[in-house]
This record gives sequence, C-alpha cells and structure tokens, in this order.
Amino acid sequence: MEAWLALSDGTVYPGRSLGAQGTSVGESVFTTGMTGYQEVLTDPSFAGQLVAFTYPLIGNYGVNDDDFESDRVQPSGIIVKEACDTPSNWRSRRTLAEFLRDRGVVAIQGVDTRALVKRIRSGGVLMGAVSTVGPDQALRASREAARYDDTDFVGQVTTRRPYAWGRQGREEIDAPASPMPVRMAVVDCGLKHNILRRFAALGVRSIVLPSTVTADEVKDWRPDGVLFSPGPGDPARLGGVVATARELLGWRPVFGICLGNQILCQAVGGRTFKLKFGHRGGNHPVKDLLDGSVTITSQNHGYAVDPESLTGKDAEVTQVNVNDGTVEGIRLKGAEAMGVQYHPEAAPGPWDSRKYFAAFVEQMTAAR
Repeated sequence: MEAWLALSDGTVYPGRSLGAQGTSVGESVFTTGMTGYQEVLTDPSFAGQLVAFTYPLIGNYGVNDDDFESDRVQPSGIIVKEACDTPSNWRSRRTLAEFLRDRGVVAIQGVDTRALVKRIRSGGVLMGAVSTVGPDQALRASREAARYDDTDFVGQVTTRRPYAWGRQGREEIDAPASPMPVRMAVVDCGLKHNILRRFAALGVRSIVLPSTVTADEVKDWRPDGVLFSPGPGDPARLGGVVATARELLGWRPVFGICLGNQILCQAVGGRTFKLKFGHRGGNHPVKDLLDGSVTITSQNHGYAVDPESLTGKDAEVTQVNVNDGTVEGIRLKGAEAMGVQYHPEAAPGPWDSRKYFAAFVEQMTAAR
C-alpha cells in the first residue's frame, strides 16, 4: 500500500506503508543509531515525534520480547529507507512490520531518508504527518497539527501510580521487604526501564512516582536519594516538577538524567532553549571539564540548557558537547546534586558513562 510523508513546509515524500493504516502527526526528527530500533520505538522521550532512522536497513534482527524500554510504542510514527521482512536472530519473535501493525503505529518505508535528514539539518525540525490515505491528507494534517512545544507530553507518559523496581524487575509497592540496601525515589517524566535495571544491578530498589508528585510526598517514602528521569517535550512547561526539585535540593542526593538535568538547572534559575534539530543517536562525544576525558554517549533530546543563564547561579557546568559546545553535565553548589544531558544507561548506545550510576549510589549510601 502506498504511503506519504508530508512536512509542514510543503515537502512530500512518497513511500510504502510499513505499519497500520491511517494518518499520524508529530514533530519530524532523526536518530543516527545503527542498532537499537526496538529501544527507540519504546523510549518515552520520542513521544509525539515522527522518528526517521538514518541507518538504511531497519528491522534486520526482528523484534523480541525483552528489549522494551516502556510498555508501549512511544513515537507517533516511524520513517525508514528499507524495512527488513526476513529478520535473522535467535530472539526474534516477529518482523518490524508485524510489530507496528499489531501496535497500531502508522509508518512508512521507501523514503529518501538522506534527503529528509538534510532538510531537517538545514531548516530545523518541522511538524509532519505520515498517511496511507493520500498526500493531500498528509500535508493538511502536518499543517493543522498542534506545535510540539505546546503539548505536555510528560503528562502523557508518566506512570499513573507508584510502583517499585528491584532485581527481578517491576514489583508492587507492597511487595515483601527488599534485601536491597538502598532505596531511591524516581520522579517519572518519561522513564526508560534500563535506568532502573542499572540501579538494581548496583543494589538499589527504586520507587517510581508520577511526575505530579510533590516534595513532601517524595519525602514520605524516606528515600536515600532522588532521580529525575528523562522525558519528552519542552522542559520550560514543567513548572510543577521544577518546584519539586527545588524543594528537594539539599535534602538528599539528587541526580538528573537528560530532561532531569534540565529540570535541575531550572530549579536554580537556569533556562533552556530549543536546538535546531536536536541530538539523537549513540555517537555523541562529550568532554568532561573536570578531568579532560572524552566519552561517546547516547543522546535523545531536542532542548539544551543556556549556559549564560547559569552565570551567578549555584550551578557549575562540568561537561560539554564536543560537536556544538552545549551543556552536557552540571553539578550544583551547596547540594549533593548532579545532572547529565545524555543517557548513561544507553539502550541503545555505548556503556562509557555507566560510572555515574555507581557514583550516585555511593552518594546515596554515604548520605544514609
């Protein structure tokens, strides 16, 4: 079946349907990862976006039952050059096309993804639509869609009720007493499961809380530390989460990942701005200003912290992006708090930055 991708600037790309029938709209972005498409499909930070994969062949190892980063598909649509319909991997349970159809995701293949990425890089991200109805329907939908920046996506992806995560994975809150020595509260703004897995491997039982949680409610759980998770959307919309972070600074150690890093910066008076086309993929170099080392990181964000806005504030920039100089890490003065703009848990991506999980566990243990 034919399908079309239309951008709000009037550009239309023809292709073939890959998933469900219908029309889906979102902010058109691209990711440069060569592997990990299943993790991308279930990463809450991609909520509300049409994700184009720059790697030309997607789906070659199928979809399995293990590599999910959340309980549902998060992007509004998928764009690929070619989808493999004969995957080869011992864990594969279904093809990418079968998975997308089963989950009701509108997707397109056969698109000139190189031309699409060049347009996004030169003109910036645009609202777009993927449709099996027709090119006119796709173009109309792309132009009538609400702007990505105007939607509260965190409210759409956060957990509705608290739950725990231990060595065996997700647990009910009222599970038997855990032998894990450290308890961490997680403010879920769009949490990936691999963050919880990494902490569990280090002996941490996480208590995952909705993004609407207040500081007093966090304290009621008596955690040894607090994590503000990654997530989608414009960080400037999250006044309530920022207020919670501000009240918790100095009470227990605090760690912010990606969106969580931006929340901590706003908590001390910093500001954020939208990047032209964002950082998405597993090959972004970051320099540590404290020791001079450079690590390759996994990233997924469309906003960044304005470093000038941190001048005179209780924040120190500790890491920067080698490609464009944007803020990639901070620590807060007078509080045991730090943040990184990238994803140290990867999934997909390199493991270079996993040391920050161990460092935060040490902070929590010492503060008990």
